[in-house]
Amino acid sequence: MNSTDLAFTPALEQARLIRSKEVSPLELVQLYLERIEQLNSKLGSYFTVTAEQAIADATAKTEQLAGNSEDLPPFFGVPISIKDLNAVAGVRYTAGTPVLMKNIADYDDGVVTRIKQAGFTILGKTATSELGSFPYTEPLGFPPARNPWNLDYTPGGSSGGASAAVAAGLCAIAQGSDGGGSLRGPAFCCGLVGIKPSRGRVSHAPVGDRQSGISSNGPLARTVADAAALLDVMSGYITGDPYWLPAPEKPFLDATQQQLGQLRIAFTTSVLPVGEANSECQQAVQETVQLLEQMGHIVEAGCPDFNGLTEPFIKVWQAGATAAGIPKEVLSPMNRWCAEQSTSAGEYLQAVIQMQLVSRRIVAFFDHFDVLVLPTYLHSTIRVGEWANLNPEETLQKIINWIAPCPPFNASGLPAIALPTGFDAKGLPLGIQLVGRPAAEATLIALASHLEAAKPWIQHRPALS
Repeated sequence: MNSTDLAFTPALEQARLIRSKEVSPLELVQLYLERIEQLNSKLGSYFTVTAEQAIADATAKTEQLAGNSEDLPPFFGVPISIKDLNAVAGVRYTAGTPVLMKNIADYDDGVVTRIKQAGFTILGKTATSELGSFPYTEPLGFPPARNPWNLDYTPGGSSGGASAAVAAGLCAIAQGSDGGGSLRGPAFCCGLVGIKPSRGRVSHAPVGDRQSGISSNGPLARTVADAAALLDVMSGYITGDPYWLPAPEKPFLDATQQQLGQLRIAFTTSVLPVGEANSECQQAVQETVQLLEQMGHIVEAGCPDFNGLTEPFIKVWQAGATAAGIPKEVLSPMNRWCAEQSTSAGEYLQAVIQMQLVSRRIVAFFDHFDVLVLPTYLHSTIRVGEWANLNPEETLQKIINWIAPCPPFNASGLPAIALPTGFDAKGLPLGIQLVGRPAAEATLIALASHLEAAKPWIQHRPALS
């Protein structure tokens, strides 16, 4: 296997190669560090590369492997990246804002602790939009993150650096987070699998999510199995969490081998009150519907009623700029405007209540359906800097008109998985998302695995790689 093929080998297979001693943790880390050195200046996918720490960790694991290859954690020696909205002890933590450029975290987020316990080696911190606020990754003071499929375009946001890194073979798999599509959107832009788990599936310990439960940590990967296995690693209650779910009956990875009975599946190509997806995104949904019908599922048009959600969701989203505790004077114009829109505590709580009322209606839709298929975004990815000269109000409207299919499931806490389906006329990836019942990640993962088998994607790589 040549080095490029090894870099694009699924994380689960890399773990097997390590356990069988066909490749060492040190060899893998060195391979990825070399690729980062070659390509990161073009992609802007990493804010911080922890080369010394990664080599030291991989060296220790290689030595451990030489003596004993039994009872290893599942991803022993596999390289991973962490989004720079999550703390890794001893590593710079910027949240995409220059004012934190010299900030060194003195603790691990709970999800990082679990990733380390699973045996992963951390390569560094990936780029995020400022405070994770936007669906593109162009924070002031940092190079913009770029899409490996075409460097003129964004890899999405706010997990844009993570998606660019996985898509370009600069890590085997990545941790990201999703507060309004921030995993699913980058997966869509870069041709990856991204899972937004159910609310309470993955802990925000030792801190909170700051935005009334709309965000969740989750995996970005090149295969459904890799994403499911990383979700297994990340999942679980940590003492004091405000939301929690019981552990699944079986590991999510097992769901990739699960045989499904006939499911009742709804689909839509429009998100009211915003409107229809463009023709290419509509086609991605229609092609998926045809596959699902061929598999024997009952598929019919249908969609929850999202009316009344946009305004309260915007208020909760805007509050994140204030909740970060960073003086608004040092923020980008867009986040500064968000901070200036901050409402009173009473108005914020009214927005949360309204969001919860609409969410009840969204969740009730799944009393009659197992899965909803809809576009991930309403049109394909935008150019880097495409909206840079717009005022905040204009930018917000552009964002709404792009990412509209995602926030309803952050508000409702439902699980969702983004899958690649093909390419648009410009050669950029397209995809769809599957949304499921509360805590029903296993059903989504099983269905996604069947779709992946029917229409494999892993053979596709950006020419840049």
